[in-house]
Amino acid sequence: MPSEIVLDELQTAAEAVELDREVAATLRDTGLVSVLPAHGGLWTVLPAGRVGAVQIGDLLVRVVPKEKVGLSRLLFLLGYAINPGFRPDDVVGEEKDDLFAALGESLTRHCERALDRGALNGYVHVEEALRTVRGRIRVGDQMTRRPGMLLPLEVAYDDFTVDIPENRILRAAVRLMMQVPRLSEGVRERLAHVDSKLEGVSALRFGAPLPAWTESRLNERYGPALRLAEIILRNMSAEAGLGQQVVASFVVNMATVFENFVTTALREALDKYPGETRGQYEAYLDEPELGYGKINQVKMYVDIVHSVNRVPAIVFDAKYKAASDSGTYPNADHYQMLAYCTALNVPRAWLVYAGSGEKRKRRISNTAVSIMEFPVDVSQHPEALLERVQTLADQAFGEFTQRKGPQRFTPWPAGKTGGVL
Repeated sequence: MPSEIVLDELQTAAEAVELDREVAATLRDTGLVSVLPAHGGLWTVLPAGRVGAVQIGDLLVRVVPKEKVGLSRLLFLLGYAINPGFRPDDVVGEEKDDLFAALGESLTRHCERALDRGALNGYVHVEEALRTVRGRIRVGDQMTRRPGMLLPLEVAYDDFTVDIPENRILRAAVRLMMQVPRLSEGVRERLAHVDSKLEGVSALRFGAPLPAWTESRLNERYGPALRLAEIILRNMSAEAGLGQQVVASFVVNMATVFENFVTTALREALDKYPGETRGQYEAYLDEPELGYGKINQVKMYVDIVHSVNRVPAIVFDAKYKAASDSGTYPNADHYQMLAYCTALNVPRAWLVYAGSGEKRKRRISNTAVSIMEFPVDVSQHPEALLERVQTLADQAFGEFTQRKGPQRFTPWPAGKTGGVL
């Protein structure tokens, strides 16, 4: 059995390899790759539309992104999609081939910096039953739960404690990372030291929603560590597998990652212009049938729509696809955009592709619709990547205003967004 299998995200063929049946089944269950039986008891392992790494005992399987996106770029895309405040230096770690080692090193560094002055304390609202009065008595709960009883008392109070959401997230990520088998002893010892600094912090139940936290001046030093910890908790798992072996995986769908990143980045880039930007915009391709309303209509969810005066003005669609050797993209994408433009009565749509190249305009025959192909190279430095998205937003809104002619923009009643008169 090989010790490492490395695949390209777009790879369509690979040599059959020898695997234990149990290992093959476990590898298939991770969703990172497809595992199919081949001749002679061998197995064919191919990408399954995701990237990342899986460690099963002594076997490491890696699927690398098509643009050779390094760890810091991948984590930046993941982090920025969740939090636009995500900064490029939040994910500056060791750019190694071993993703788990790089994640472990990066998390350790950020946690050590965050806890350099000790664990953060904060106020937590607590409701419990006590034999003495603390805070205020919850009269309603006391009468409902203990009618006629004087003790214990149902009370509520704010406790100044180390057991706050920020520390719970850090400790959960540290303990999860400590289960990964490919970490060096040095990193494992440093993680154990970080964990000891979080003594008294309660554990998060596996699979439970992460507790909410709000960035502030008080927890500013925790920011980079928290953002990386959330990525690890959302995308990585480590659990007992075959016998005494630990199965560790970090698996992400790059198409979803790219779509989420473009949606968030465009929303931020268009924020300075009048209007509102929404992802997964609900629309209908056809008119409602008489007597049926919207029940039988063809529903569509457009990736990104920027509306002005609550009317769709600009349409975007993010595609994580590779161009052909001639530099063209699948024609189905253009059919889809033509349908969006027709249904939303928008004359121009923007196809945002993950790749290098120049913008291209395609005028659709016998229509007033134009489709703009706009590549965004995800292998760029994060700052250059965000600048590219800002260029896209500026050009898209600039062309919209040119079509509409000189107009006077006024704020919407809500205040932040605006419209045209």
